[in-house]
Amino acid sequence: MSLAVVYSRGLDGLDAPLVRVEVHVGGGLPETHIVGLPEKEVKEARDRVRAALDTAGFDRPQGRVTINLAPADLPKESGRFDLPIAVGILAATGQASSKLLERLEFAGELGLSGELRSIRGALAMTFRAHRDGRAFVVPQSVAAEAALARGATVLPARNLLDVCEHLAGRQLLVPIAPVAAFAGNEYPDLADVRGQASARRALEVAAAGGHSLLFTGPPGTGKTMLAHRLPGILPPMTEEEALEAAAVQSLAGGAFRPERFGIRPFRGPHHTASAIALVGGGSPPRPGEISLAHHGVLFLDELPEFSRHVLEVLREPLESGRVTISRASRQADFPAAFQLIAAMNPCPCGYRGHPTRLCKCGPDKVAHYASRISGPLLDRIDLHVQVPALKAEELDESPRGEPSARVRDRVVRARERQVARQNVPNARLTGNALQDQSRMEPAARGMLRDATARKGLSARANQRVLRVARTIADLDDALAVARAHVAEALLFRD
Repeated sequence: MSLAVVYSRGLDGLDAPLVRVEVHVGGGLPETHIVGLPEKEVKEARDRVRAALDTAGFDRPQGRVTINLAPADLPKESGRFDLPIAVGILAATGQASSKLLERLEFAGELGLSGELRSIRGALAMTFRAHRDGRAFVVPQSVAAEAALARGATVLPARNLLDVCEHLAGRQLLVPIAPVAAFAGNEYPDLADVRGQASARRALEVAAAGGHSLLFTGPPGTGKTMLAHRLPGILPPMTEEEALEAAAVQSLAGGAFRPERFGIRPFRGPHHTASAIALVGGGSPPRPGEISLAHHGVLFLDELPEFSRHVLEVLREPLESGRVTISRASRQADFPAAFQLIAAMNPCPCGYRGHPTRLCKCGPDKVAHYASRISGPLLDRIDLHVQVPALKAEELDESPRGEPSARVRDRVVRARERQVARQNVPNARLTGNALQDQSRMEPAARGMLRDATARKGLSARANQRVLRVARTIADLDDALAVARAHVAEALLFRD
């Protein structure tokens, strides 16, 4: 009768709590029981592990095997526990050395041949393993992702035999080196956009302050083209931002590629996406599109075509930058500090206000189309910009626009002013902090007050105009918000 303890990790949102895999081999008929709140894929581990041990040439335990996954109140899911269970069985039966088990953690799904297969959440688990002072043994296929955790010791293994050789000290696993540098910027250039000076300016303001943006215009005016160029003018990600974004994408399984580390995510879900696909969910809860766009851009094209119920779930994350997914048995909290950019047509046919195409939509149809987007959601979008259709001769005469690199330089300088002044982008300013940092000239304050009364702006819309005006002032390197800055910000609310 013998006992072995192997360390692994569970997943709870972005957290990765420690799981002790306790393996006891006792007397009785040969059978295996897994306890500790395992879900179906964990229960199936006994068959995968049994076949992997046979294929690798190890002896099956001759007795009753009890595997306890502690703590018992934490649900255990996925095949990541295959490897620690196999190591525990081998250590408990004396077929593998247990000397190094205190200093190691294990995670990996086993194939029937003993090969190790990919798991999700490797980066989040490696963070916690490193913090607890242990090296982390993972499948070779996810080692580059796990190595993004700075300072962590990540030991990649191809199969179960590699792990056993390491434990015996005969052939040590070689730690993988961390990613050396950030990936380069690979987004399309803003210079490709001809004309649309107002929309280009709005894109620059949105990038500088982290503001949400809605483009409205007929088909083919460049709304989608502009949206895809927003990430290319955003400030470079900090290492902390890049690691946060990578950790969230790691949880989605297959959404993260280490070679794209440092590139801001751009997510563009189709309008048929469900609310769960957008905010996350399932059992266990997984991140949705808004979390996969963390520190990046969420682009919703054809905004009114999304289900109204789906769009309403964006309201709280747009304000808080986080989303909490609650289920009967557990909760999961995911970051969702995304920058929303949306596009829509002015009417169902798309040609309302077009210079050469006739709109066939009556006032009732136009009103019904617009009502698909609720007022509270529109109120939370900082910039509302019209993207008009241009005639062929206007396009031919329009010069090539500024390249993304030049616009990004101005955006970076404006964002640096915001961080130095208040430590957050202007879009995240709220309450007294917004009033304190705005430093409005009296004429600018009077203009905003008059416009609020004349246009019937809500208190939230008033604050958003003020934030946008503060960003325009930062682009002008102005200490105080002037009347001209408020006037331009008001143009972006029409």
